[in-house]
Amino acid sequence: MTLTPASILWRRLDVEGHDSCLLSQVKDGYCLRGQAIFVQDDKPCCLAYEVVCDAGWQTRAARVDGFLGMRELLYAIERGTDGQWTLNGEIQPDVAGLVDVDLGFTPASNLLAIRRFDLGVGQARPAPAAYLAFPELRLTRLEQSYQRLDEGRYAYAAPMFGYDDILVVSPAGFVVSYPGLWTSTAASA
Repeated sequence: MTLTPASILWRRLDVEGHDSCLLSQVKDGYCLRGQAIFVQDDKPCCLAYEVVCDAGWQTRAARVDGFLGMRELLYAIERGTDGQWTLNGEIQPDVAGLVDVDLGFTPASNLLAIRRFDLGVGQARPAPAAYLAFPELRLTRLEQSYQRLDEGRYAYAAPMFGYDDILVVSPAGFVVSYPGLWTSTAASA
């Protein structure tokens, strides 16, 4: 199936910042590519990211590179066909067997589970993910769930953060309203 490319710009609500992302089709799958610029611990932060998925929206690899204050960052994440994850070449046993990556500094990665599950109205699914904690930058298991309420709204919960709210989602799968954290300011499809 051919994907219509889509892009979005978010404004962060809890701290000063923005994020912009492009969803596109690549050989045998899809790609999310974006850049988040925000304040973290009173320091400027700029993170370019890319997530590559197969045709079933299962994460293959991700990369993050940029800076936090004066510290340069470069992280390569890979998910092997055996379900094993690596972060900069080091095996991450806590996330073995998970399918999605969740980059903790951007709402872009919520699109992965939303597209992969393609839930019907009323359907719900647990969606544990390999979560790239930020600013710690380590992979950990994130328990989360999605329930599709109607055409564009999902009940989303991430108990580790005490987060339980309604996400508004665009037809492309981008979250356009993430209460308390992000809101879309422009989008194209």
